[in-house]
Amino acid sequence: MKNRILGTALIAAIAFSTSVTAAGHDPVEARIALMKGVGAAAGAGGKILKGEIEFTPEAALEALTALNTAALALGDKFPAGTDGDSRSSAAPAIWTDADGFQVAVAKFVADSQAALDNPPQDVAAFGAAFGAVASNCRACHESYRIRKN
Repeated sequence: MKNRILGTALIAAIAFSTSVTAAGHDPVEARIALMKGVGAAAGAGGKILKGEIEFTPEAALEALTALNTAALALGDKFPAGTDGDSRSSAAPAIWTDADGFQVAVAKFVADSQAALDNPPQDVAAFGAAFGAVASNCRACHESYRIRKN
């Protein structure tokens, strides 16, 4: 029960922080905060799959909602002129391959929305939905993120 309460509180905080970042005025700071929210939501999803946070349909929905909220907010966080900012790990390919990046963001939006449209009712269904959404993160990071040591 304790893990369920802690898990739900953690995921709720992630969803809140993810949605709040959309209000930032500095697009670099906003995207950094947004990506931290994505990382936290992905981490919470992983903990659900590992059994470290008790699976509940509500907890699954909160994690997926946080990821969808972030996906929807990504589109305007990479305006021209914000490339090369040392605060960010955004790769130049985001701007040089803007069409490819927009396709990747659109896939993240579509997959996270599909997961919300069919909310998982058990951990196996959550694993399938979460895996599809998380694969977007991995794919995008391979092409559009600079790895920092």
